[in-house]
Amino acid sequence: MSVLTYALHYEGEFNKNSLGAVSEGARLAGELGGEAGVVVVGGDDLTDELCATLGNYGAQKVYRAKAPEGLAQPVVDAMAKVIQDEGYKYALFGGGLLGFEIGAGLTARLGAGVTMEVTAVKVQDGGLVAERPILQDSAIVDVGYVGEPGIIIGRLNAFDIKETGGGAAEVVDVDVQLEEHSTRATMVQRGEQRGADVNIEDADILVAGGRGLGKAEGFEMCEQLAEALGGAVAATRAVVDAGWYPYAAQIGQTGKTVAPKLYLAAGISGAIQHKVGMQSSENIVAINKDPNAPIFEFSDLGVVGDLNKIVPKLTEAVKAKKG
Repeated sequence: MSVLTYALHYEGEFNKNSLGAVSEGARLAGELGGEAGVVVVGGDDLTDELCATLGNYGAQKVYRAKAPEGLAQPVVDAMAKVIQDEGYKYALFGGGLLGFEIGAGLTARLGAGVTMEVTAVKVQDGGLVAERPILQDSAIVDVGYVGEPGIIIGRLNAFDIKETGGGAAEVVDVDVQLEEHSTRATMVQRGEQRGADVNIEDADILVAGGRGLGKAEGFEMCEQLAEALGGAVAATRAVVDAGWYPYAAQIGQTGKTVAPKLYLAAGISGAIQHKVGMQSSENIVAINKDPNAPIFEFSDLGVVGDLNKIVPKLTEAVKAKKG
């Protein structure tokens, strides 16, 4: 009844989303009476001291494999070996692009059952049951598992980080024979290096821009309004894919999940993929020239008009009010 997770690291720190998965895996393993294990992949930067810190989040064993970090297939190789050798019954991922890719690859490799976009996990009848939203998040279904292992891939930031004070975890080196196809891809650039100064997960106020801005320069308006409000700037997948803004600012199903006190959407249509990343915001204000834009259906306040005129005037009004 043990639970295995994967922890992504970069420049001596573990990814927040991964730490949430480690914390959740430890909680579930504890309730099941099993072991909480974590797989880490990398080179000489994966020191004993760094790996052992995962014990602070509930990990009991950390399996360290020497392989390229940040690529899915080497992690699939490592996790498949640990699951088969050590008998882990469940594998839990925190979501995000890499988590989805690893989880899917591991499912295919082991012929396992998988649930994606999971928002909560509970122990029921001696096993794990995943909760997953369906029908545009209008309903929740419970998913159980038959056979082993069960693969659970959470929605990004679905699991909270919890420090347990458990002390240092045991570090175990794993000799993994990488598959031939796992060595074909090479890392060119780590995503964390793009727009690393953009902090949208902790911001109380977000000004988000979409295709309606027309061009990359349109984000200057969003930045000026965000500065006036004391917030940060976010973006949709379409505009970050177009190179208009850094990927670190992306919100949505394949981006980050946020819940600020105020979410101001400028030129965003409100597709379901974007909605799932920001629908928990306390107050949602939308500016769009299309009165039929889907975002108005779940906004607290909707403004129909030209954002190129409205956003600068709103910025001026905020500055005047503060002045």
